[in-house]
Amino acid sequence: MSQNMTPPTTSSSGAEFHFQALTPDLILDAIESLGVYPETGLLALNSYENRVYQFRSDEGLRYVVKFYRPDRWSDAQIQEEHDYALALAAEDIPIAVPVIIEGHTLHKYQGYRFTLFPSLGGRAFEVDNLEQLELVGRFIGRIHQYAAQTVFAEREPLNPQILGAEPLAWLKQSNLVPNSLRLPFFTVVEQVLAKANAIWERQDFAAIRLHGDLHPGNILWTPDGPGFVDLDDARMGPAIQDLWMMLTGDRAQQLMQLEILLEAYEEFCEFDTRQLALIEPLRALRMVHYNAWIGRRWDDPAFPMNFPWFGDEKYWEQQILAFKEQLFALGEPPLSLVPY
Repeated sequence: MSQNMTPPTTSSSGAEFHFQALTPDLILDAIESLGVYPETGLLALNSYENRVYQFRSDEGLRYVVKFYRPDRWSDAQIQEEHDYALALAAEDIPIAVPVIIEGHTLHKYQGYRFTLFPSLGGRAFEVDNLEQLELVGRFIGRIHQYAAQTVFAEREPLNPQILGAEPLAWLKQSNLVPNSLRLPFFTVVEQVLAKANAIWERQDFAAIRLHGDLHPGNILWTPDGPGFVDLDDARMGPAIQDLWMMLTGDRAQQLMQLEILLEAYEEFCEFDTRQLALIEPLRALRMVHYNAWIGRRWDDPAFPMNFPWFGDEKYWEQQILAFKEQLFALGEPPLSLVPY
């Protein structure tokens, strides 16, 4: 970190440090408390928010064990996520579901909450593979067809307050942004959020249950097609949230991808094209939330190790430029399948 920076103060009551006590022996003891006995070592998977490990049991079955970050979600919120995944699987949606052991999916061991999942084998989903994209669009349509039937009672919603205003307030009270860059950074972020909020408020969309974080990394490609993982950010919000992160490249490429996605999606679920106006506001909210997310987790040793550039002044200079570009994007006409 630069010399005028000190690690930011987090707001999680030391929960990050709690993960340091999650030793391999404790992990194995927790798994074995369920009557499942690992035969291999624990392979740490790419997860920062929680702690996730893959192993093979003595019965030859491959599992993933997920230890939830303390103080993030309540038991009821986690259980609602599990119930949603199980319900989707019952609809023949290829999604990772928690293993039910003695009637429970959420387990506790020495203060830790954890869950077992069958390991989904597969390779990376190729967003530039149009055949794969079409199949993904079809399955998202099926997911949303079912998701729209009822609502989440426990999960927090996706909105500008939770993903924009609150992270911005946290960033302002932290010592994260270098003093020399606070004024230009917060000025442009406030402008971005003001424009994003104005666009959001003009939309009258029906909120549905979402995957919530459906980026390509949360889709595995199996011999049978896509496999969806990680409902940790499931919440209520606009359907476009589960679609826009599939779009890459320039505007022409995104329009082609969007047309393929929506044509497949609408085989099962009608899509309100007015929600396309929310793509750039959602991107803006993700940008603000991302910065506060890393800052709030800085006491977790995994974050300085994996985001070593985060405290440098150069990073915040790049963020100022990125938010200026996002401000411009918010002023552009939204993606549309109908020519202007």
